[in-house]
Order: sequence, then C-alpha cells, then structure tokens
Amino acid sequence: MARILTLTLNPALDLTVSLDKLIPGAVNRSLGLTRHAAGKGLNVAQVLADLGHHLTVSGFLGSDNAQPFENLMQARGFADAFIRVPGETRSNIKLAEADGRITDLNGPGLQVEDEHLQSLLDNLTPLVAGHDAIVVAGSLPRGVSTAWFAALVHRLKASGVPLVLDSSGAALQAALPIAPWMIKPNEEELSEVCGSDLTAAVRKLRGQGIEHVVLSRGSAGVDWHGPGIALRAIPPRVEVVSTVGAGDSLLAASLHGLLQGWPAERTLRMATAVAAQAVTQIGFGIHDREQLARLEAAVRLQPLQE
Repeated sequence: MARILTLTLNPALDLTVSLDKLIPGAVNRSLGLTRHAAGKGLNVAQVLADLGHHLTVSGFLGSDNAQPFENLMQARGFADAFIRVPGETRSNIKLAEADGRITDLNGPGLQVEDEHLQSLLDNLTPLVAGHDAIVVAGSLPRGVSTAWFAALVHRLKASGVPLVLDSSGAALQAALPIAPWMIKPNEEELSEVCGSDLTAAVRKLRGQGIEHVVLSRGSAGVDWHGPGIALRAIPPRVEVVSTVGAGDSLLAASLHGLLQGWPAERTLRMATAVAAQAVTQIGFGIHDREQLARLEAAVRLQPLQE
C-alpha cells in the first residue's frame, strides 16, 4: 500500500454532544458526549489507515493538550511529524440532533508564530520524501496567512508528489491557482470562491490544470470530473447520526481508488459508500465492512455532461 502524508494546520478536539432536539435559549439535556482528536487531515488519515495505507501526519499541535492526539497517533500507528506550538489545540463543539442536523461551534485555533511556520518549512523536504501522495486539509489557524499557505502549497506541488487539497474560503482561493492534483470542495465552498455557476467553475479549474475535481453535493451525491471522467454518484438512503467527517471519508476513499489504479466507476462507488457509512456513526474510520459492502452495492452511478 501507499505512504501518504497529511497536513492538518488547524486540528481540533471534537466534542460531540448528542441530543434529541436543540432548543436555543433553553436548558437542553444531552443524551451523550464523545471526544475525538480530530481535524480534517487526521480524519482522512484514519480512513486511509483502515484502507491499508501507511500514514505520516503533520501540521501544528498545541503542546498543552497534545495527549489525546498522541494517543490517537500511537493507536493508529501514524508517524508523528506535528510541530508543537505553545498553548492548547482548539476545541470544536458539535451539537448532533436526532434528525441528523449538526450545529458547529468551532474554536479559533492556535496562535502560530513565525518560528513554528519556519520549522515546518525547514522540515518539508525530508518530510515529503518517500511519500506517494500529500493531503492538505482544513482551515488555517491564527498566524497563518493565506500568502504563507499559498507558498506552502506551491512548494508541495513542486515536489512532484500528487497533491490533494480540501480547504475552503480564502485558503482554497489562494491555493487554486497553484493547481493541486485533486480538490474536494462541497457546493457551498466552491460557489463561495468561484461563483454560483458550478459547471463553469469546474470546467475552468480543470482547464487550469487541476486533474480531479470531486464535488460533494451532500445527500444529493458526488460529482467527479477527471481525465476522461464525468460521473455522478447517488448514495443510498441511510439513517444520519452525524455528517461530521463525511467529506473527509469521501476524499480518503477517492484517493485510495486512484492510488490503487481502480477504474473510475469502482473508485467513485466505493468512495460514495464510505461517505454514506460515515454519516451513520460518530467518529472516523471504517468499522463495519459488511455494512460498507451493502452500501456500495446500492450506490447509483450516472454520466455527467462536461
């Protein structure tokens, strides 16, 4: 299997509170609380590990509450290349209602100083060496400018290793001109930076050198535009527990299929099934292979017009 590097510049401790229905301004009784060391790149890494790959994980991590992340990396067998930063990694609160609606309360992130930025850049060349793909995922913490982020993405692209990007807002806008090998925005993220005509946006992005555009449409499915590929996958109906991590699961499984050299139909069918399974659980990773096989068999594919 492949060796994959994921970069999570703004990880988080996800505190997921389960409740029947959120009533703003009232006392709400929770049904349960779970805590996960998370962040988009780490979420992607967990799914890739379940698919058999070897992971190196990096980014910025608060030294004051690093233990949950270190426990995760040790349990998963990840190579830990995180730069430790004084302070605490942020906490994100997810309010998960019984009907599947999620309300996010996301923290602002660490304060990253110039010395930490330089430390990551200094270690970049040996860090990238020997990897078969790089995934840069998530938001930017305080102290990380879009200009620095664009320079980071440019250096990663110049390494020649296939580069996958999953970000949003100003970070996504700054990185798109560099033309990563693959991007995975959702509809809202892409329209925010490229306008409401998503068909034209995808055509333009492909034209400027982005080989694979995987566009997540939530429950409506997934569109994949790539070399000779224009497909839509429609997922089966499932009982939604939490949508957190569904996009990360989609990205991980899409990358897996591409690295394995699978046909586009097989790759998209499995990736859609992995994302569908993700919304049936709280937490990250592939935990039920029999359920996954049933979901994969129920995915419907249809061609798209370019």
